[in-house]
Amino acid sequence: MADGKGAAGCAHGFPGYKSRSTPRELTSSPPRANTITSIPAGCRPHHHLTPPALHRVLRCRRVGLRCVPDPPSSSTDSSSKMKITVRGSEMVYPAAETPRRRLWNSGPDLVVPRFHTPSVYFFRRRDGEGNDLAAADGSFFDGARMRRALAEALVPFYPMAGRLARDEDGRVEIDCNAGGVLFQEADAPDATVDDFGDFAPTMELKRLIPTVEYTDDISAFPLLVLQVTHFKCGGVAIGVGMQHHVADGFSGLHFINSWADLCRGVPIAVMPYIDRSLLRARDPPTPAYPHVEYQPAPAMLSEPPQAPLTAKPATPPTAVAIFKLSRADLGRLRSQIPAREGVPRFSTYAVLAAHVWRCASLARGLPADQPTKLYCATDGRQRLQPPLPEGYFGNVIFTATPLADAGTVTAGVAEGAAVIQAALDRMDDGYCRSALDYLELQPDLSALVRGAHTFRCPNLGLTSWVRLPIHDADFGWGRPVFMGPGGIAYEGLAFVLPSANRDGSLSVAISLQAEHMEKFRKLIYDF
Repeated sequence: MADGKGAAGCAHGFPGYKSRSTPRELTSSPPRANTITSIPAGCRPHHHLTPPALHRVLRCRRVGLRCVPDPPSSSTDSSSKMKITVRGSEMVYPAAETPRRRLWNSGPDLVVPRFHTPSVYFFRRRDGEGNDLAAADGSFFDGARMRRALAEALVPFYPMAGRLARDEDGRVEIDCNAGGVLFQEADAPDATVDDFGDFAPTMELKRLIPTVEYTDDISAFPLLVLQVTHFKCGGVAIGVGMQHHVADGFSGLHFINSWADLCRGVPIAVMPYIDRSLLRARDPPTPAYPHVEYQPAPAMLSEPPQAPLTAKPATPPTAVAIFKLSRADLGRLRSQIPAREGVPRFSTYAVLAAHVWRCASLARGLPADQPTKLYCATDGRQRLQPPLPEGYFGNVIFTATPLADAGTVTAGVAEGAAVIQAALDRMDDGYCRSALDYLELQPDLSALVRGAHTFRCPNLGLTSWVRLPIHDADFGWGRPVFMGPGGIAYEGLAFVLPSANRDGSLSVAISLQAEHMEKFRKLIYDF
């Protein structure tokens, strides 16, 4: 490759160096000054003699990353007793030459939240029968093997190794420059997989993912950051931070699962299809709907009294929790909806979403006339006609957005489910094409990017991962016992997760204001 990154697929992160000036660089044994130790075969050393630990810190600052958890020494804060020590941190590059190009982003690529979507996988060392899942040589989630497979995966999935950039009009695109992704290994010597309980996406889980420190320079950070954390029980967590502009959940999992396949010696089943022009608007753009999903979210009808202008408004504390509903629970919930002739059957998602929307509205104490909007992320791959090619790589998220008064939502599950199902049924090819046209006509797509203002009280976002292959990442040491969000960025945002053991249960992970969460806990199982 022209830049010399293709042969090895990685740049060594100097894991053996212990800096006297940065005590948080906790490692096993320091090498001699100005030397590079244990470089994997073919890995490219840096071309100057900066002391290794200093070079590592400088390099990570250049790519907008915090390579080791804060604060120094123990990586322990007031909300956590878990100590995490980073063994080593390195950039992994595609293992072969990849196309150098600028990848155009569609409208759906540009209205997603502007951060790295966090997710975490947990793996146990022993299966349910007590069998050790380590390889014959005793290795378990061997870093070198994972890096080699990662470098191979970055060849067909080459946009993942790129950087964000802007075209001459300021539109965000992906610079496919083989800039690499971050891979780091860490130890949590005092923690076990069981310590994470029900795997609620709290700050504990977020600490298992490398932190990206954003700057005005959108090209300063990798699009993918990874951390493999080893626990004292022998289990492992893989923390993933994936920039949302590069992939939605389906495409992101396509990459992770392909990486896992390569790691265990299986070829990639479906190659990525990299051409986002398939989601261009029609010429001329002709939106046929008002697209309430892109209109401002309803505000509270009666806001609390404002503090003096000299005081900064206090943000209410939030809480995150996860609630599991068994197959029997879901059956009882559905039984609340009377069967009526001529009335179509509601999907399980519509029923559960109606229940969550109702519980959140009651917990928030919304008055009956308060408008509330529910954002339901939907995959457009099969809704568009003709369907997108298998392996399409990018964001194809369209949003079904039921809007109703709280009185309707809280009246019962049937009332809410009817509103939700109607919004979902509207998401056909015509509606999705209209959405693409609507986005094309907007003067500033950044104004439509969703964030805290979108989902906060009185509104809600509910994203289902039930149909996503979230438990298929087998790197050669068994399937994960859990995969879910590694944090929830906004109050009012929730996720529906399938069970890893395929028992028919579903879990709802949700973030609410702390005072509302206490009421929600009582309501979610009250049916």
